[in-house]
Amino acid sequence: LDLSLTLVSKHTSRRRPLLDIRSSGLRCYKCQDYTGRCQDVQECTYEDSCISLSERGGKTIRQCIRYTDCDNSRLSQMFPAISAFTYRCCSSNLCNSGTACTAVTPLVALLGSLLSVWWCWM
Repeated sequence: LDLSLTLVSKHTSRRRPLLDIRSSGLRCYKCQDYTGRCQDVQECTYEDSCISLSERGGKTIRQCIRYTDCDNSRLSQMFPAISAFTYRCCSSNLCNSGTACTAVTPLVALLGSLLSVWWCWM
C-alpha cells in the first residue's frame, strides 16, 4: 500500500514527496475473541510485528504491534484490563495465527529431559 502525495515545483521539474504514508507490508490476524478462530487480516502501517496475546480467562487478542512494545511491562500498560496473560510476537506474514506461548513449554522440556535420563538408566 503506497499513499503518496507528490509536490512538483514550478522552478524545477523534480518531484519530491509531500506526504508519504507507506505500509510496512506486514499482514497480521486481527481479532479479540474467546474462540481462537481468527480470520480477519490487518495490513500493518507502522508496526513491524504481529502479536497473539492470550488472557488466562480464554480471551485471545491478535493484531499488529511494534516489536519494541513486545515485553511484559509495556503490554501491561497497553492492555490494563488484562492482568494475567501470555504472548508471542513474530515478524512474518500472518504468523500470529496460533496460540500464544505458555509456561507449559519449560515443563515439557523438563519432562523430556527426565524421560531421557530415565531411559538411559533402563
